[in-house]
Amino acid sequence: MAPLGYNSYLVLFGVLVLFVARFAIKKQAEWKFSRENNCRKPQIAPAGILNVGRLFALLQSMKDCRSLELIRTWHQQYGNTFQTSLGRAIVMTIEPKNVQAILATKFKDFDLGHYRNKALRPLLGQGIFASDGEVWEHSRALVRPNFVRNQISDIDIYEKHVSKLIEHIPQDGSTVDLQELFFEMTMDSATEFLFGESVDSLNHDSTVVSSHFAQDFNKSQDGLAIRLRLGPLMFIHRDKPFSKATIEARHFVDRFVQKAIDYQDPYNAEATTKDADQPYVFLYELSKQKLDKKMLTDQLLNILLAGRDTTASLLSITFFILARRPDVWTKLRAEVLTLEGRKPSFEVLKSMTYLTWILNETLRLYPVVPLNTRMANKDTYLPVGGGPDGKDPVFVPKGGEVFYSVYSMHRLAEVFGPDATEYRPERWEKLKPGWGYIPFNGGPRICIGQQFALTEAGYTIVRIVQRFKNVESRDPQPFKELLTLTMASKNGTKVALTPT
Repeated sequence: MAPLGYNSYLVLFGVLVLFVARFAIKKQAEWKFSRENNCRKPQIAPAGILNVGRLFALLQSMKDCRSLELIRTWHQQYGNTFQTSLGRAIVMTIEPKNVQAILATKFKDFDLGHYRNKALRPLLGQGIFASDGEVWEHSRALVRPNFVRNQISDIDIYEKHVSKLIEHIPQDGSTVDLQELFFEMTMDSATEFLFGESVDSLNHDSTVVSSHFAQDFNKSQDGLAIRLRLGPLMFIHRDKPFSKATIEARHFVDRFVQKAIDYQDPYNAEATTKDADQPYVFLYELSKQKLDKKMLTDQLLNILLAGRDTTASLLSITFFILARRPDVWTKLRAEVLTLEGRKPSFEVLKSMTYLTWILNETLRLYPVVPLNTRMANKDTYLPVGGGPDGKDPVFVPKGGEVFYSVYSMHRLAEVFGPDATEYRPERWEKLKPGWGYIPFNGGPRICIGQQFALTEAGYTIVRIVQRFKNVESRDPQPFKELLTLTMASKNGTKVALTPT
């Protein structure tokens, strides 16, 4: 190969000088911004070999189902806010003031970030939970009207699927895994609400296609979770079953999307005979916006993820706890018995104080989305966490990531008292934790489906309590996390229920 000429060396030297100059200018601007805002460095947590030691410790802890407690021990060791590396520099915080800044007061300074959006894109595309900026704003505007109160408060859709679930609970005191049933039930109710047609997974004799969809949906989520934790290293994740499951899951939803598009076609003969009193269908309403097929599929998969997993996880963990806490079950049942067997209306559910406390306490100790991240889209800062006492602002450069553990924040003694790690629903009688409690996130990106999830969960609990006088744990093991994009119980919810 011929040696580089004199002019080539000059070009390379010029490029190097330009790179160094830009880097120096960037660092000078960051230093100036940091000084003007009185920022100081947070405590530094060593990242290990090649700055990825802590990342691989986190990935291993996920396999061992102990990642949430591992992160909590890091905060106990290094403070509520510290800096480390998880394959890239990252600030970790559980300070309510910082979380409020990220999600609300400095909302425009942060995005989900390209790593997260890229990690979720294979399944979720550019849906509401996997997009930023104008794309997200458009998605939110499209989806939000579909969660108005009159749709959420229609209890008929809940009753239909809860009744089917109760039919699968043994009446002879034998063991049942309620978590499996809850995930099937919420898949059925969510697909009926979204598609206008339930996949009927609680009918264990239903079509193979429907059961495969649930399996594909779960397998795809497992892969997304790994990609999410790897961040910029997600390229090392090579998993053919994940890719196949993701493609199949999207194809399954595509079928319903095409049906909705045909339904809206004014030249379709069936479209002219629509019944004004037909049940509400999320997809049909969304398809009126004349979106392309991919965008409709993206939005449906995003809402399905939230609609199924949030409620199923909340129900599973609640009954996991109730089976071990007869004192809590007894108080709950006393409140439920005041209904004298009547189906609870939306208004009655909202008025049931102890039920509300139980849901709050479950979501506090076991938030459905226990970990989250944001990426700065400009030079910015967090209000606290810097300096030797952790009270000064912390500089976050453009492109810098902030990782916040809702699981750890919900266990802060300074917010929830010295018994913060104990399950005690009564604490909610006077508790007002503010930004220390965000089970459904907060700010402009607060979960739009939270009332849907809480209503379905509350209704399901009441109907089960009305039908069974006792619940008994059939699993001696303590709670073990199953963490994908959301959290569930690794060992399920194995219990026995005694009919009334």
